[in-house]
Order: sequence, then C-alpha cells, then structure tokens
Amino acid sequence: MQNRTLVILGMHRSGTSLITRWLYNCGLQVGEHLLGPGLGNDEGHFEDTDFYNLHLEILKDNNLHDSGIIIGPVDHVFESRREQLKKLIANRNASFEQWGWKDPRTCLFPDLYRNLLPNAFYLVVVRDYQSVVISLLKRTFAEQDALYDANKGYLSKWAWSKFRRKRRFEKFCRSKAEFFLQVWVHYNEIILKNLQSIRPEKYLVINYAMLINEDLAVISHLNNKWQFQLRESRFSEIYNEKMFSKHFKIGHYINDKELIKKATDLYAVLNAYTHTRRDGLCNKHIDNESVTEIA
Repeated sequence: MQNRTLVILGMHRSGTSLITRWLYNCGLQVGEHLLGPGLGNDEGHFEDTDFYNLHLEILKDNNLHDSGIIIGPVDHVFESRREQLKKLIANRNASFEQWGWKDPRTCLFPDLYRNLLPNAFYLVVVRDYQSVVISLLKRTFAEQDALYDANKGYLSKWAWSKFRRKRRFEKFCRSKAEFFLQVWVHYNEIILKNLQSIRPEKYLVINYAMLINEDLAVISHLNNKWQFQLRESRFSEIYNEKMFSKHFKIGHYINDKELIKKATDLYAVLNAYTHTRRDGLCNKHIDNESVTEIA
C-alpha cells in the first residue's frame, strides 16, 4: 500500500485539536510524541512534537514569535531545516502506511509542504473569525490570570476576581482584538491560496460542528476516496458542550471596519468550500452564533 499522508490545516483555535483527537481515535497515526494538555486544551493539543519543534525553529530563524500568532510572512526556510523535514517525513513513511499531523503553524509553510509532500491529502478546518478571536482573547487572558494567581495572596486574588478582572478583560479586548483578527485574516488568506493551488480531489474542507452529524461521511470519504484505512469512531464521543462558552460580539473592539469587511468576505469565500456537495458528502456549514469553543 502506498503511503497515505493527511495534512490537517487550520487556524489556531479552530477546533483542530478536537478533530485530530477524533482522527487519532479512528486509527490515524498523528505522532509518536504528542504535545500534552495545556491551558485551553485540557485533553491535549494532539500535535506531533517533531513537526511542532521544527516549526518553532523555522519561525525563530525568521525572527518571528514561535507561537505562530503573527501577521507577516515567513520569508525563508534554511536548507538545513528542509533536510530535517525531509528526514522526518522519510521516517514517518518508513514507519507508517498512513499518518498525518496537526499544528496550526503548518498553515504558514504551504509551498514548503506542497513540495515535500506532493501526494498528500489536506483536511482543512475552517472556523468563523468571531469565534476564533474570542477564543484567542480568552485563552491569552487566562494565561495572565494564571500568572496573577501564582504571584498574589488570597485578598489580592479575591479583589482581582470580584472587581478588577472584568475591567482588565475589557481593556485587554480593546488592545488585542484587532490584532487577533489580523492574524485570522493572515492565516485564512494563506489557507485559501493553498486551496487554490491544490487539485480539488486532494482536499476536504470541514468545520468541527458539521462532524456532529457527518462524522461517518467524512471517514467514508477518507477511506473510499483517499484510500485510508480508518475505523469508524463517533465524533460525539469526544464532543462536549462544556467546551463552549458564551459568545459576544467583537465589532466594538475593532477600530478598522474595513478589516471586519475583509474578514467577512474572506469567511464567505472559505465557507463556500464547506458547502460543496461531492461524492455524497455535503459539507454543510453550521455557524453557531450563540457559543464559542474554548478547547
């Protein structure tokens, strides 16, 4: 059997961890060493640490923040990094007939992976910009929360939780929401360009919400069209409504209204890809306006 490689693409906080966890339950090899749980991902990130660490190094080589929360291009990838990736891919191919990985930073290197893995298949995860920005705001602010708790006494923590936290979060949203929206646009522009550079039969665009009803159809597509050999596992077994929190509008935190229009238009284009009916699978988008995922 020829190697089958699945590249799981998606912006940070788009549900890629949840979807990769589900694919892992279906029998897909997604890494020999996986990144463990963290703030906002209690069940684990399900990121292959070999790819993850190389992506961090590439970003550092370009003097970019290794979180990948950036709005500029990755200008170059050193030949030494390409060779490391080639060896990693060769190792995976020698060890596993079917394998894949997920790391949101993968989105930043589309040309690199199209060259290294010309026969790969792409499972592309799309999520609306409002939910992603809210999730980024909450996770990043929660990191500050944790730091505050670690360094303050009982009375200070009580005053923070009762009085100051809400005001600080409001101020934080005003300072960061527009940047996080720029990041969403940056990532999803790259994703769209990548889709336009791949043959349609090589990609499938989904969102985590559609898997509640169409999980078996997606597995059928991977098995019957892409020749993976995955077992059926219900997405509902790992989907938990407690992952969701109250939704709020981000518009009044964004000064650049043209940026909102740009994001809205971009999401409409990407969302059209999830409406494509192909081979009996209807990628019908479910836009959940009342909740937003934290995990």
